[in-house]
Amino acid sequence: MQSLPFETPALLNRAPTEDATAGTEVTKAASAFTQPETKAQSDILDTLVARRSVLPNDSRLAHVSTVALTSSNRAAEAELKTAKLRAEAEDKNWLPTLGPTVSLTSLGDVVAGLVLDQVLFDHGRKKAERDYAAAEVEVAAVTLSQDMNDRSFTAMSLYIKALRGQEKTALGNTALRQMNTFGDIVEGRVSGGVSNKGDLRMVRTKINTLRTMRDTASESTETALAELTAMTGTRFDLERVSPVKVNGSVEALEVIKASAEAKRAVAQATVERAGQLPGLSASGTVATGGNSASLDIGTDTGLGFGTGKRIKAIESSKETAKRQVDEAREDAARSESRLRREIDSLARQEVEANALAKDGRQTYELFQAQFRAGQRSVLEVVDVYEQSTYRALEGVDAKYDKILAQLKLARDMGLLADGDAI
Repeated sequence: MQSLPFETPALLNRAPTEDATAGTEVTKAASAFTQPETKAQSDILDTLVARRSVLPNDSRLAHVSTVALTSSNRAAEAELKTAKLRAEAEDKNWLPTLGPTVSLTSLGDVVAGLVLDQVLFDHGRKKAERDYAAAEVEVAAVTLSQDMNDRSFTAMSLYIKALRGQEKTALGNTALRQMNTFGDIVEGRVSGGVSNKGDLRMVRTKINTLRTMRDTASESTETALAELTAMTGTRFDLERVSPVKVNGSVEALEVIKASAEAKRAVAQATVERAGQLPGLSASGTVATGGNSASLDIGTDTGLGFGTGKRIKAIESSKETAKRQVDEAREDAARSESRLRREIDSLARQEVEANALAKDGRQTYELFQAQFRAGQRSVLEVVDVYEQSTYRALEGVDAKYDKILAQLKLARDMGLLADGDAI
């Protein structure tokens, strides 16, 4: 038998190739988190704009992420702009309101005029309305950050899926060439009466199993690339990627969003509480029939026996909002801990699978020499080679699963895109 050592494919070891976006310059727009300097600055928006991507600028994954972000329809950004406009409208709600009035008297005369109304005391309602609008901006901003990080993760996960399929296809092709050689050897031994047809059937079954695995991996690559192209409008060339390092820890986007939602809930509760209590306002009317002025005291709902309980329920909603932040922080801490341990576990599995694959190659070479010396059967050599191939495939899975887990961790923290680039 001719010696055929275990072949290791030179996978992806080629010069980087340019894709359809090469040579095009991407114009960097102003950040959606930009705040007017004339207004009070939001800590949440400052936190979002300060986020920095963990992807190296010159890496392939960073390029995929950039293309995905720049090709986004950015519906969440439109929602943020809408929230900003509402906040600007509420920012002046403390000023007097002026409106026309037209009435028909009992004598059939039409009286037209202008009514000027100014709130003097409202239990903090106007301020709470401004706080509510500002909190809506913060919630929309965090939602935008989450959407962009999710989009970046989706694009990179498709790219990694394509890489995984390509590498497994290459390993499958290598294994199939060797297994077909084994099949030819067994077929010759069956023809010569040295082996039986059962041995040949077993080898062919192994060949068909590997071929199915190879075809599935190849289809996975094509599907992922097609989906990525549909998502970004760009056809990517596959190049090797490196693991992503997520050092340190920052507050997860889900926690920041819960904090913004809590601020909004507290502001809403303050507005509702103010509606249960009497407020004082001054109004003046300039009309064709004469001018008038008045001080008015009133409530939105009126006072009743249930007013006290309604106020207590509203105050309780503030405590609920605060507890939801604590719950989100706990969930985020658990998720981060799980992902970090998953990354460590997958790194260990990758090392162990590669070590087992290397041992399998050495055992295969030993069994092959013993087969030539008549000390091993061909099926024993085939089994060792097959197991070594599967260990190599497990190493590929562990490698890319580790990178995906790292990207998930970075996504949850909002670290897949620079804050000022969103």
